[in-house]
Amino acid sequence: MLALKRSLSGTMLSALRVFHTNQVFVVSGHVQQRCVSTQTDGEARIVNILKEKFPSAASLKVVDISGGCGAMYEIHIESSEFKGKRTIQQHKLVNEALKEEIQGMHGLRIFTDVPKH
Repeated sequence: MLALKRSLSGTMLSALRVFHTNQVFVVSGHVQQRCVSTQTDGEARIVNILKEKFPSAASLKVVDISGGCGAMYEIHIESSEFKGKRTIQQHKLVNEALKEEIQGMHGLRIFTDVPKH
């Protein structure tokens, strides 16, 4: 990888970093992407907790953005339970649901919304 980095221009190296952080890898000049249908154990655990806490969630996506080690997650959840609540109140509900799991994390990104229908 070091030899590869030395031969790449600054722009190409930046693009490689972006590809790598998005689970896309450049191998021998070909772009390959990790199958995103497989969940890590941590992602599955968080999904199960949130499905139980927000049974009417219209949309739920949990992504381990720490590279698979479980230190940081990004959560997108759309639920009617958030209707009439400010964003901070919505996020507090998610934090309360994940109280135990959060203790072992470095960070958590939360995106909440109310279904449009």
